[in-house]
Parts: sequence; structure tokens; C-alpha cells
Amino acid sequence: MVSDYLRRHDGVVTLAQARAAGLSEHSVSRNVRSRRWRRCSKGVYFADDRPFTDAARVRAAVWGYGDRAAASGLAAAWWQGLTRFPPDRVEVTVPRDSNGRIHDGTVVRRRDLADVDIEEIRGLRVTALALTVVEAAVRRRRDGAKLVDSALQGRIVELRELWQTHLRNKGRYGSPAARRLLRAASGGARSEAERILVGLLEQAGITGWLTDYPLAGYLIDVAFPYPKVAIEVDGFAFHSDHDAFQKDRVRQNRISLLGWQVLRFTWLDLTEYPERVLATIRAAIRA
Repeated sequence: MVSDYLRRHDGVVTLAQARAAGLSEHSVSRNVRSRRWRRCSKGVYFADDRPFTDAARVRAAVWGYGDRAAASGLAAAWWQGLTRFPPDRVEVTVPRDSNGRIHDGTVVRRRDLADVDIEEIRGLRVTALALTVVEAAVRRRRDGAKLVDSALQGRIVELRELWQTHLRNKGRYGSPAARRLLRAASGGARSEAERILVGLLEQAGITGWLTDYPLAGYLIDVAFPYPKVAIEVDGFAFHSDHDAFQKDRVRQNRISLLGWQVLRFTWLDLTEYPERVLATIRAAIRA
């Protein structure tokens, strides 16, 4: 049974699991003394006959805080397949009444989580998907919006779930930043993106543009009348339903038929890749 625990749990086992599998505390100590097992933290061991993988590191870090601890933030995002790379430091959420010192390589958040905000994946307690998306996006900072956008586009979580989870966990670390992201995802991204675009143009010293420029019965977000370049700003990529998509294409075609070049940027383009946006605009107005 111990071998089965080790196989299923990345080579990590707790003292309680070892006892449940029939090993005595003396047997566990003997494994540690003989260096067959490595002690990761109090009551958590790793069988040293295999590589100490990232999965083993995350699992051992979480189990080191007891059976009520859960992986959260970027650690939970990696465990759930939302991000490609594991974080250097494992974020662990523990109940408020938890005691004990902080272990190396971990970040501890003390908060009581509702049952609905916890799930078990491959034997490890982690924050539920919606809470993971909301918290990990804030931890990513520069490209956190991309994580939210990807989760919504992939339909692995609904915007309504993200809002409900956020409101249920108000006051946590990063809550204000998460609220701003969710507001953008709820429809405020386009107007915010327009303000960001104008700010980028001003900071870059690019002139000759007008906002809300009338053309072909439409108002162009930002237009360069002389080189005939129209810039249209979108919100989050997932925000386009079929009808909106069709209307945007009809609008774009009519503008193009008048001899204008149309550039389209999303909120993500402007917040994550501003230099690329500016380079594209410069190339268009010089053409």
C-alpha cells in the first residue's frame, strides 16, 4: 500500500498515510535514517529512489501545512493545467487558526475557504477552478488578463462564476486588482482600451490622429485621416458573439472599400504588447 501511495502521489507520503498503509512510526524513522526517505517537513516524506519533480515539490509543500491546507494562486493554476510552468514559490492557503512556522519555498495565505472553493485533484487539495483563475490572474500581473481571457474563451469557467467567487471571497490578497480585471471582462475593456491607446499614442509622440472620427456612417475609435488608417479597439477576445462579429466585419468592409486601412487591437494587445501595437501603427501611417 505504501508503494501505491508513492506511485500515485509523486513519491510523497505523509506519516498519517504511512500509518494507514500499515507502517509503524519506527519503520518510517528507519526509512529516514537509511536515507530511503527524505524528510520534507514535519510528517511529510519523499521516497528518494526517484526524481524530486515539480509535482512532488508542490505536493510536499501543501501537505507540509496539514490536511486542511490547499494549493492556491499560481501553484493551483499549474496543478490544474491553466499555466505551463510551476511557480518558484508554492502558494498555500491555510485556515485562519492555523499555527506553525512558514516553510522555505512557500507563500502562506491565511483564510477560511468555503467548501465550494476547494476541490481535490490527484489527491491534493487545491482552490476550485473559478477561485484559482481569479487569484492566479492577479499573481501573474503583466499577463493576468490573458489567463482570464483564455479561461473564458476555452469555456472552462463562466464569467458569472468568476464574479460569484470574487464576491464570496472579498477582502483577500489581490481582491481590488481582481475586481478591475472582472470589470474589464464584463464589458468595460473596450472603453478602457481606447483610453490606453490614446495614452500610448501621446507618450510615443505620434500625432495626426483624431478620436471618434465619423466615416461611412460610423464613428472610428482612432483615425489618421491623411494616411487613411482607421484603428478599431475591441475588448476581451471572448466578448464577441456571432452577431457582433458579423456587424464588425460589415463595418470593416465598408471602411476598407473607401480606401482606408483598418487595424484592430484588443484590450489584451494594448495591455500586454504595447510596443508591438505602436510598431504596427507606425508602419501603417508611414506606408
